[in-house]
Amino acid sequence: MDRKKGNSSTIVKAAALCLPLFWLSACAHQSAEVATPAFDEQIPAPQMNYASGSLWQASSTGLAEDVKARRRGDIITVVISENASASKKAATGTSRDSSISAGIPNLLGLEKTPIKSWADLASLLSASYGSKFDGAGSTSRQETLQATISAKVVDVIPNGNMLIEGRRNVRVNNEDQIIVLTGTVRGRDVSTDNTVNSALIADARISYSGKGIISDRQKPGWLMNVLDKVWPF
Repeated sequence: MDRKKGNSSTIVKAAALCLPLFWLSACAHQSAEVATPAFDEQIPAPQMNYASGSLWQASSTGLAEDVKARRRGDIITVVISENASASKKAATGTSRDSSISAGIPNLLGLEKTPIKSWADLASLLSASYGSKFDGAGSTSRQETLQATISAKVVDVIPNGNMLIEGRRNVRVNNEDQIIVLTGTVRGRDVSTDNTVNSALIADARISYSGKGIISDRQKPGWLMNVLDKVWPF
């Protein structure tokens, strides 16, 4: 019975130690899907009102109006074409050589006294110093992302610019590919076919991530992440 109680207490202690680690690993995980309340808000269709006797409604599309997005709830196609590259290289080299010597061959006749047996007045001080430093470093980064996603106009600010947000989730063999895009678009930058290039989106935030077995295998385990965060060395 004592052995069973000891085993039970050991299991409880191990579980108590593992719970904080699981909590830390859960806090370290961040989801790529970011949705605002306005994105999921469903805008009801405007009610028709023929009290004025006119067939024209405020929500009707004009005869000369194109298909460009301009209102809340409209859909706009974003062509993501991101090509970014950067490189930096630096080199530094310094050197310094210094030397100093001092002597007093004649000092009030002391050179003729017994002091000359233990002190050479002609070579009182001789010192030299040298230092050298060489440093070099370089960094480079290149990224390319090509995709097309349809986004929703979640708000129109007073100056006419549109706040857009789009999400796309493609699942293949239990592997999810997630694209999330948010930003601000000017109406003049939207082409006649209702598309806009990602380079013309202000405050653009584009996230392209994966979720599944393949993505999990490309990351270290949760215990390794916890140890990296708490390891003091």
